[in-house]
Amino acid sequence: MGDVSTARRDLLAMIASGALQPGDRLGGERELALRLGVSRTTLRQALALLEEAGAVRRVQGRGGGTFVSHPIVERDLSTVVGVPALLREQGFTAGSRVVSAALVPAPEVTAAALGLEPGELVAEIVRIRLADGAPLSLERARLPAALFPGLLDLPLGGSLYELLDVRYGTRPAEAIERIEAVACGAEEAAVLEIPEGTPALAITRTALDDSGRPFEYSRDLFRSDRTRVLVRIPGAIGTAASARENGRLIDLG
Repeated sequence: MGDVSTARRDLLAMIASGALQPGDRLGGERELALRLGVSRTTLRQALALLEEAGAVRRVQGRGGGTFVSHPIVERDLSTVVGVPALLREQGFTAGSRVVSAALVPAPEVTAAALGLEPGELVAEIVRIRLADGAPLSLERARLPAALFPGLLDLPLGGSLYELLDVRYGTRPAEAIERIEAVACGAEEAAVLEIPEGTPALAITRTALDDSGRPFEYSRDLFRSDRTRVLVRIPGAIGTAASARENGRLIDLG
């Protein structure tokens, strides 16, 4: 075990020194084993420990390998907060790229979530969220166009919630979120700079204002190698029914 611990420590030292940056490929097993002076079996054991600790991630298949992990962003489901504020609170530099912004007819699922008739116009905003300059999530938000006239003429690169609060007096009082693991398609993977088929966290959200009126329906796709979900659950006694009554049951379906 001593050789494994030494190899693990040496790999961590390479990352800490800046010789390897987040997203960098560590190199082939043969090269790394020779560099560290250990067997490939010992190297694999050391890499497994680092992967378990979240320091590296290993990707199978063509174009795969072992890569230095990006710092993890913690997504707290107990509060309703925009991604920029979430990143700032954790010491990341927040950024975004607006992919598209347009008025579109609401599909049936969107209309149902927002209390609209199918085909009513919604403002659809698609953005890439960045943490320290690297892609973190792909966000597609839809909002009733009648509630937010002129929204698409405003700067959309920052926090959407802060913008809605300042310009329209609308802020989220509650959100219903559903989380599922999905495999990234080719376009999504290219945007998030990960291999096609990589698992990601898809979060579908309906946000409601102080009066209980839904004003946002969105689907955010987060890189699973950069995101950790935090859930705060008050109390340890009770049934699923009581949890639902208290509004604390999280639906993962």
